[in-house]
Amino acid sequence: MAVIETEALTKRYGDLEALVDLTVQVSTGVTGLVGANGAGKSTLLKILLGLLQPTSGSAAVLGHDIRRDGSSIRAVVGYMPEHDCLPPDVRAIDFIVHMGRVSGLPPAAARERAADVLRHVGLAEERYRLMGAYSTGMKQRAKLAQALVHDPRLVLLDEPTNGLDPEAREDMIALVARIGRDFGIPVLVTSHLLGELERVSDHVIVLDGGRLLRSQRTTELTQDTGVLLVEVLGSALEQRRVGEALAAAGLPCRPRQQLIEIDLRSTARGAAPHDVIRDTACDLGVGLVRLQPEHGRIQDVFQPEGRSGG
Repeated sequence: MAVIETEALTKRYGDLEALVDLTVQVSTGVTGLVGANGAGKSTLLKILLGLLQPTSGSAAVLGHDIRRDGSSIRAVVGYMPEHDCLPPDVRAIDFIVHMGRVSGLPPAAARERAADVLRHVGLAEERYRLMGAYSTGMKQRAKLAQALVHDPRLVLLDEPTNGLDPEAREDMIALVARIGRDFGIPVLVTSHLLGELERVSDHVIVLDGGRLLRSQRTTELTQDTGVLLVEVLGSALEQRRVGEALAAAGLPCRPRQQLIEIDLRSTARGAAPHDVIRDTACDLGVGLVRLQPEHGRIQDVFQPEGRSGG
């Protein structure tokens, strides 16, 4: 079931095209909206919230029309903006309670929900501190908490890992996964770091210059490419000897930096590549470090061959 649907959605700022004829659906689970800075990700989120009007086209969020029902959409959607928006002289607990009240929760329910979401995002012990003293990671967690406090039916997260160190980024990605899988709330999360959403997203939408490059299940984007990567022990000379012997044995291969790349899709039917590689290395007295199937990556969509189908 689609929670977001767009049809030929376009947004122009004068001669600048931020979105161009975007037709896409977002279903339940975690959907990664990826692309470089300026790809149109934040523009799309603001249009879906009714904060920006599109130049043309249409979209619906949870069955609400974006042109007519902006306030209804914002009442049932949680939104975490990209940029810092937290009042520095306010305690986290007070801010989250206030956001719950603004969303329509009664006072007691707002206090209870605020305590719950601050615990879920890892700020239970820091909830009484002024947010101006928070680290970047803590501020991102507080922004996430305010997006969840009113128990939304959909969550839009704009660059939630922005400015975080690697450890904090991993923690934030784990929180995003928990929202979509443990809490059962559909999530649309943006990132310009194309690889970081592969592990958490069920579906990926790839934008480039406001245009749709790909909308596909993550497992399909990252499936086995049919290429086997071989690493041998020793110098470049040993790598070349093994590569030449594998080619003579009928395995199409070529060097790739310190690896040997074998295209299994071009291997003769009936051949057993792993046995051939093992026996060849043994015959040459060369040690094998690893045999690794290559899997696709989201960033591969941006390579020239990825553009041809976009």
